[in-house]
Amino acid sequence: MDTSRADELAGRIFQALIGFLEIGGIYLGDNLGLYRSLHEDGPASSVGLAQRLGMDERYLREWLEYQAVSGYLEVDDVGAPARERSYSLPPEYAALLVEPENPYYMASVGPALMGTVRPIDTLVEAYRTGAGVPFEDYGPDMVCGIAAFNRPTFMNCIGQEWIPAMPDVHTALQRPGAKVADIGMGMAWSSIAIAKAYPNTTVDGYDLDEASVNGARANIRAAGLSDRINAEVRDAGDPALSGQYDLACAFECIHDMSNPVGALSAMRRLVGDRGAVLIVDEKVQDEFTVPGDDVERMMYGFSVMHCLPVGRVETPSAATGTVIRRSIMEGYAREAGFSDIEVLPIENDFYRFYRMRV
Repeated sequence: MDTSRADELAGRIFQALIGFLEIGGIYLGDNLGLYRSLHEDGPASSVGLAQRLGMDERYLREWLEYQAVSGYLEVDDVGAPARERSYSLPPEYAALLVEPENPYYMASVGPALMGTVRPIDTLVEAYRTGAGVPFEDYGPDMVCGIAAFNRPTFMNCIGQEWIPAMPDVHTALQRPGAKVADIGMGMAWSSIAIAKAYPNTTVDGYDLDEASVNGARANIRAAGLSDRINAEVRDAGDPALSGQYDLACAFECIHDMSNPVGALSAMRRLVGDRGAVLIVDEKVQDEFTVPGDDVERMMYGFSVMHCLPVGRVETPSAATGTVIRRSIMEGYAREAGFSDIEVLPIENDFYRFYRMRV
């Protein structure tokens, strides 16, 4: 046996274990408001934090120590008695752990990962039988985790960079009465980003997941945009919606759909002859290569655990998975009736941008 190869993989697995547990610690810190308290209310000992938040001191002491040894928190005096040490969140880390629209924000990895592993028993059985795993089985952590993961990018890029990369669409959405259909809107951060960037535009968001739409409506109300964004549990393929929109868009969701061609066909009908279709989906290598880069590894991981199983709930299914290569998306688009498929020149490590025309 080549022990050097075994040792290298053993080291990788050990580091992955440490990383998995650290994300669990992030999940607790975010879910319980511990990072936010340390950021907004200042440093605290385990006793002080427990009193501040009404929680158990012993659990908080262990979490604080774990965060300190892992480098997420700073401690004022390592040699002080355990209950008296004061812990603080470095100000630079607030961007990653406290500020949900900051481009550096990453606390969303907590609920996203915990949601991904929640239906593990069902997932194991699906691999044996070929069945899908319903999105609902992944629980509210997955709904909120996906939304939180995308929120900073959507809020900082859709209106500032992505739509302006289509100058005619950018101009059209500035006109009074402009309308956008947001397909698979999730918790509406994409819709909110569009409405904020284009004050003359109304947005209709469609999603088949009721929990996501309920969350979307709450976010829309909080943003003060209920007069210009409508969130519905509705199939965007409804013929009554045909030809109503200047733009139909789908952000990071086509790869999850059992019938992506049907979804793209519906979007073509939504805009008719006058509108545009924008698809933002995963940016992976054009061909299968080994070894893959970090982005490819992440995409395959989500595909194995979530996107492929979710996409196989309905039958028949395209069974796309997260790794939706450019040729796959372009094939779906042509089958849906698009003859002009342009990849927009937008630099991004994770997403590819398709403008589609009949």
